[in-house]
Amino acid sequence: MSNFLKKIDWLSILIYFFLVFIGWLNIYSASYSGETSSIFNTDAFYGKQLFFIGASLVLIILVLSVEAKFYERFSGVIYLISLLSLAGLFLFGKNVNGATSWYAMGGMTLQPSEFAKAATALALAKFLSDIQTDIHNIKDLFRAFVIISIPALLIIPQPDPGSALVYAAFFFVLYREGLPASYLLIGVFAVILFVSTLIYGTIWVFIGAAILLAITYFISKKRKKKVSVFKLILILITTCLFSYSVDFIYNNVFQQRHRDRFGLWLRLEKDPVKLEQIRKTIGYNTYQSESAIGSGGFIGKGFLEGTRTKGNFVPEQHTDYIFSTVGEEWGFIGSALVVVLFTLLILRLIIVAERQKSAFSRIYGYSVASIIFFNFAINIGMVIGLLPTVGIPLPFFSYGGSGLLGFTLLLFIFIKLDANRINEW
Repeated sequence: MSNFLKKIDWLSILIYFFLVFIGWLNIYSASYSGETSSIFNTDAFYGKQLFFIGASLVLIILVLSVEAKFYERFSGVIYLISLLSLAGLFLFGKNVNGATSWYAMGGMTLQPSEFAKAATALALAKFLSDIQTDIHNIKDLFRAFVIISIPALLIIPQPDPGSALVYAAFFFVLYREGLPASYLLIGVFAVILFVSTLIYGTIWVFIGAAILLAITYFISKKRKKKVSVFKLILILITTCLFSYSVDFIYNNVFQQRHRDRFGLWLRLEKDPVKLEQIRKTIGYNTYQSESAIGSGGFIGKGFLEGTRTKGNFVPEQHTDYIFSTVGEEWGFIGSALVVVLFTLLILRLIIVAERQKSAFSRIYGYSVASIIFFNFAINIGMVIGLLPTVGIPLPFFSYGGSGLLGFTLLLFIFIKLDANRINEW
């Protein structure tokens, strides 16, 4: 036992507990009503979160007690169970705030999409680490995309586009394992197409793409370079189909609240007076969050002293907008500390992933780092108004049992794999 404890990466665990503790302090502040009561009061969010933290400690012990090879050997089974849990929501799911993303169990709810991240990371690591898998082979690359896409496609119709968006983090993993940079360029092009479609519409995207491809063709001909007309036409058709799918999903799958948030983010309303009105109505959460963070200044107003936090100006402040509490009460210094802790954890995970002897452990480690980075970057970007509100929690920080347990499971499976690396050869 003592030998096993020496192998554990205690730095990652220390940062994990720092984040969980700081997160709980801010949940306490965001939900504290001013009345004296026990911190174990399960009628309050901070009391419930303490229970979830206790459950996470039990989960940590269970994860570290299981043989490391179990996670690799049964990764396919875990992934299949995860997919079934996501599919089952369409029959047995509970609707909360317009999304059918939870199972109701007595007085508690469970969000399977939070656990599907770890399951997908295990399945992808198992597939890519197989000696017969070659990521440069188009068939194997397609299979990897399928593994990543299935859970995302099951999450989108709930509708929960924020949770589905996180699966884009696996592209970093594929890139580390040899995915050509051209695919990342295609990803960037897809984002540009997505935004362009929302701003200008499919018809103008088609016209713009046709003009750009025509210019490419004539420049290539002038320079006497061979260019395939068939490939250019195929690119144009693919561009149009993608743009049409974006338009269809935006108007038929996304709910009005999602469309409003993207509309505000992209400033689709050109009238500055109406835009400011929209910011204070449709974009109320972000508007109040920005105001709370801005009011914190350099050193903050002090723990439990945030006026906007105490006045409940920021909706869902204990969950997705928890970082606004940090900004108001802890100021720039406290916010910077949280960002540094997340950055240290992500960098540490990458370092630990690189020292793995098995491809499975390395790929899974990069998956963990990528998922945490994606959630962290999008959540804080959303809270400070750089990105639209998409409902992504801040890892280890935001209130919620499923989120905390899901990220704990994700992280500590890797810690277990890393502790076993000496026995891998």
